[in-house]
Amino acid sequence: MDFTNRPSKVLHIHLMMKKNVEHEVIFVDIFGILTMIGGLALFLFGMSTMGESLVMLSGGKLERILQKLTQKRIMALLLGAFVTAVIQSSSATTVMVVGFVNSGIMKLTQAVGIIMGANVGTTITSWILSLTGISGDNLFINLLKPSSFSPVLAAIGIIFMMTGKEGSRKKIVGNILLGFAVLMYGMETMSNAVSPLKDDPAFTSMLTAFSNPVLGMVAGAILTAVIQSSSASVGILQALCMSGAVTYGAAIPIIMGQNIGTCVTALISSLGASKNAKRAAFIHLYFNLIGTILFMALFYVVNHFVQFPFLTESAAAAGVAVVHSLFNIGCAVVLFPFGDQLVKLATFTVRNHKDTEEKAEKVRPAELSALDERFLDTPSFAIQLCKSAVIKLSEYTQQAILLAMETVTEYKAEKVGEVERLEQLADDFEDSVGTYLVKLAGRDLGKEDSHLLSTLLHSISDFERISDHAINIAEEAQKAYEQNLEFSPEGTAELESLGTALRDIMHITQRAFAEGDTKAATNVEPLEEVIDDLVMEMKQRHIIRLRKGECSMEAGLLLEDILTNYERVSDHCSNIAAALIEIQADELDMHQYIDVKIKGSDAHFREEYLRLKRIYILP
Repeated sequence: MDFTNRPSKVLHIHLMMKKNVEHEVIFVDIFGILTMIGGLALFLFGMSTMGESLVMLSGGKLERILQKLTQKRIMALLLGAFVTAVIQSSSATTVMVVGFVNSGIMKLTQAVGIIMGANVGTTITSWILSLTGISGDNLFINLLKPSSFSPVLAAIGIIFMMTGKEGSRKKIVGNILLGFAVLMYGMETMSNAVSPLKDDPAFTSMLTAFSNPVLGMVAGAILTAVIQSSSASVGILQALCMSGAVTYGAAIPIIMGQNIGTCVTALISSLGASKNAKRAAFIHLYFNLIGTILFMALFYVVNHFVQFPFLTESAAAAGVAVVHSLFNIGCAVVLFPFGDQLVKLATFTVRNHKDTEEKAEKVRPAELSALDERFLDTPSFAIQLCKSAVIKLSEYTQQAILLAMETVTEYKAEKVGEVERLEQLADDFEDSVGTYLVKLAGRDLGKEDSHLLSTLLHSISDFERISDHAINIAEEAQKAYEQNLEFSPEGTAELESLGTALRDIMHITQRAFAEGDTKAATNVEPLEEVIDDLVMEMKQRHIIRLRKGECSMEAGLLLEDILTNYERVSDHCSNIAAALIEIQADELDMHQYIDVKIKGSDAHFREEYLRLKRIYILP
């Protein structure tokens, strides 16, 4: 055999094997990166789904608690921490605070405590995610691993999703469980994808570069600013730590940067908002920035003399949670006494020039100022703000009608002016609330919120039309005054009796709407029927008086117009009550409801109608 060419053949085979191995490594790296991207996508999707569902499940209660119980800063801090821990997003809490301040619901001094608390509350997420790094042979420990209980939660979640009605609490809970399971699965996928990279020199050298405090902070800030979630960026860091290639020396600066990057969400939200809203966003920025500078300066100065040995050790997911918690809790403790100084610093940054736009904002009713578009991301709270605004609208219309009726019996020009002012306010409310409700209708709402949205949409136009009739009544009274027209004593007494019934129906309608009392609403339609009967009887009596020459034709025409407006007001009250009852019963045919009552097939209606017929009688 010829062995002369053997060395060259052996070398050729060796080179081919080496080339194949290199190709295999490249393919492994590519697929590893793709797997990591897929895991990241699942992680972010799961976190987003879970957070949105938690907000929906709260039904706006958490936001209303923040709105009302923030007079003491320590209470604001605790509430901010609690709300953030529940909805799993400090960004959502701070954006909410910017909205509160922008709409005038909350003062800057109150916002400081909530912002501090939000930073503390967000650490809960890192502790939940650290469960992924649990390892051991103990059965109880293994049960705590997400890989053990996430499939069970996913199974329960999908059952709830498939069996729950749209917008029901059961379906929302199913979304939360599925979101959590997907989040944890994404975390596991990311961790498994980066594990093989711990022996890759290029990967480890990149992570080592983040040991530089400045570079690590910049990387953490950019990552958090891009994905708009400090909880998510901390989770990504924890997944990288499970590869064993990330040291505490690299992890700590990244965590510091993440706290700065999370401020971007609030800053973006404050664009185009009032000066106080911008100041709230800057308070968040300064709180995190000052805390980071103090921590980094103290930590690295001490490290220069002591040389902390753990900085070179591989960081664990639980270790990241510990650092994240210690930093945020420490910042809250240290800067808590300096809350007023943070407000002054933010006020100095965003100076008040007292422009005309801000003056106009102060004149606007608080209920309308509260309808900030930032709250559209928390629909349950936004719908409650709309309800408060429509309740205020109902109060304005009730005041307008009462004043208008007073001008009929005792004319005063200032009362007419007040009716005009209230009618203009009612127009503004209908326009602003209606526009806001249309925007809100495109959001995901629970069953109760959907019912409330439908009730508000059906009611605002009726309330506004009542204020229009108040104007009509006041104008008729003004004509009578200017033309020296007087109603007969009998006609005046009859108007006062009818006015009593109209005042009562307005009061019942307004109270039933404000309290969502469907039982009280059922009493509106019988009274509306009684008012129709009274109006018809008054018109007949007026014709008799005209024939006898006891009333002038001009005064009779004015009386006819006034009676028509009185009757229309009671019709709108009937529409509002019917909307309240029908929508609560998952029905929307108000005319059918009213027809049924008029035909007398409803026992309660007939009984109440006959009772009221005996009470409201003309003299």
